[in-house]
Amino acid sequence: MKKKGMAQVQETVGTSYSMTDEIPEDLLADLTDSDREAESIERESISYLQMCWRRLKKDKLAMFGIAVIAIMTLFAIFGPIFSPYTYDQTDFAHILEWPSKAHWFGTDKLGRDIFVRTMYGARISLTIGFTAAFINMIIGVLYGGIAGYLGGKIDMIMMRIVDVLCGIPSLIYLILIMMFLGNTVKSILIAMCLTYWITTARMVRGQILTLREQDFALAGKVCGLSKWQILIHHLIPNSIGTIIVTVTFLIPSAIFQEAFLSFLGIGIQVPKASWGTLANDAIEYLFSYPYQMFFPAVAISITIFALNFIGDGLRDALDPRLKK
Repeated sequence: MKKKGMAQVQETVGTSYSMTDEIPEDLLADLTDSDREAESIERESISYLQMCWRRLKKDKLAMFGIAVIAIMTLFAIFGPIFSPYTYDQTDFAHILEWPSKAHWFGTDKLGRDIFVRTMYGARISLTIGFTAAFINMIIGVLYGGIAGYLGGKIDMIMMRIVDVLCGIPSLIYLILIMMFLGNTVKSILIAMCLTYWITTARMVRGQILTLREQDFALAGKVCGLSKWQILIHHLIPNSIGTIIVTVTFLIPSAIFQEAFLSFLGIGIQVPKASWGTLANDAIEYLFSYPYQMFFPAVAISITIFALNFIGDGLRDALDPRLKK
């Protein structure tokens, strides 16, 4: 009966009505609700973020990077907690031991467990990386957004300041601040916040210069919105893709910079452990006990590679021109 009703409707519609005519309701009276649903054409409604997440999930390297960072974070949080050793615990009866069941990554010249120190170092390195990237994102977005939207002399003055800061090597800022404020996590973050926002500011400024001439920005101005409202509520949200990608690449840069400073001996100081301090301690035994350098070096490399994979994946996923 159902098939007969469907066939009758299709035959009647096909022979008596054109594509532009409306089909009378009495012809559809014999159709059940399931028939109507089967014949309807529906398209799933998804938001922009949902669409980006679907694109990101298709990128295997990006998902691999997310998994690596998640595992590294869990180990950094819970590894030292559940270990029978602490990062500063010395044991002169077990100095310079190769990896074993008791000490997974071996021990150093003071008998300290390298696995615990590596996981504790991940806490410091990841904290500095993510915190520095977040702070520099705020500074860079506001600075670049204001310069790009206001334009004119204000833009010229603000960008000349950026050019001056770019002309001075960032390592000089870092060393000077570490000398005055001490070798602490706080001083490293302050030093990184002086210049690390420049890349974000330039990227955001370029985006704002393009978006401020778009119809939605001009419509906001016509509606009486202030410049600050247009910038905060319309222009910056439409630049979120560029901002996220830029910040994602800032994280590995900050981690590497901290490791480099600690390796030189002007970063985190013993007995605290970071990946840089572990590499600095291991340089003395590079050829006789290479495992001491191997594990922190691998941790740094894997983390930076994973974050770069995530950055590449986000750049492709957030690009509206891609139709994946």
